[in-house]
Amino acid sequence: MRNEIGERKHSMFPKWTILIILSVFFCFSAPVDATAKEKRVRLKMSSVWSSGIQLIEVDRHFVKLVNNMGGKNFQIKFFDGGTMVPAFELFDTVANGTLDMGGDWGGYWPGKDEAFNIIGSHPLGLTIHDYIIWIYQGGGFELIQEAYGKHGLVALPFGGHGSESGIRGNKPINSVDDIQGMKIRMGGKLQGKVLKDLGGVQVNLAGSEVYQALEKGVIDASEYNIPSVDRVMGLQEITKYWASPAWHAPSAIFSVIINKKVWDGFTSEQQEMLKTAAMANFLWSCTFFEYQNIAATKSFLESGVEITKLNDSDLAKIQQSVNKHTLDVCKKNPLFAKIAYSQYKFLQDFSQWREIAGPFSHGRNVTAPPDLEAIKATIK
Repeated sequence: MRNEIGERKHSMFPKWTILIILSVFFCFSAPVDATAKEKRVRLKMSSVWSSGIQLIEVDRHFVKLVNNMGGKNFQIKFFDGGTMVPAFELFDTVANGTLDMGGDWGGYWPGKDEAFNIIGSHPLGLTIHDYIIWIYQGGGFELIQEAYGKHGLVALPFGGHGSESGIRGNKPINSVDDIQGMKIRMGGKLQGKVLKDLGGVQVNLAGSEVYQALEKGVIDASEYNIPSVDRVMGLQEITKYWASPAWHAPSAIFSVIINKKVWDGFTSEQQEMLKTAAMANFLWSCTFFEYQNIAATKSFLESGVEITKLNDSDLAKIQQSVNKHTLDVCKKNPLFAKIAYSQYKFLQDFSQWREIAGPFSHGRNVTAPPDLEAIKATIK
């Protein structure tokens, strides 16, 4: 009986049937494995900042966040600025797809479009608190996408810092009159126009050249960045005076720029992960730099550096120059005008509450901003 049943069972599943079943199984299972592999994302990212500039920590922390969030299926390999491509070539390298993504600062790309200058920083413009509110609540995020989108890029604001130090040199600047004739390293196209109005001469130098230029007297003074970044560069060793406030850069923001085709290849979940990581990194960077500035400021003062401050009258003169050049650019560049109007309209709308909150608020109200209606009239 046992053999008979056994034989009957065996006859129900001949060898050729088993082979067919196995073939069908592998035919259907192979595409599943391939799909799983396709979902694994491996990206390459670099930065405009080299390893010797503290600002690169924004990029490094972002990559760490994404890699922790993405697990084995979503990873970014990061290369320090300058190791893959020169800083000023990063924009094009990401736009043409040679690199998937990169950490940038808008102030490096006014040659592409002067609108990038007002995105990254603006003289006597938004503070870092203003930028955060404007980006995430005031329409800034969408305007940033409009600017970068024209070049085949997606840009996620992913870092920022508060006021820069000011101007460091070996000649005291007690008023704007002292700037007359000084050769000053200063970044930014519009900033250079304002400096010229004050009688100064703008000198364009890479960050790596600032120390030597100051030491050898090639330039009289230099702005660069916040106290903690300036200290890492060793500027306390070769300068005697620190002129504040930093009218040329009340703050600065940075974005991770991503090739649009690469971005479109992500799932909606992956896109949301990157947006969330960028926002979290933005908060981290603001707190990181401000906390680092505590020790850095103390270090500058202990080294004997003397602080000088421009008064309200001086700042009013600078504001007039900023307003003039801002409006001039608006007349030539509709996108710049659109962004400028959005930012200054936000400052105007926010001014009532900020005034009521008084010393318990943050940032500042612009006492004599550009003519909003004149800017609005330039938008096409």
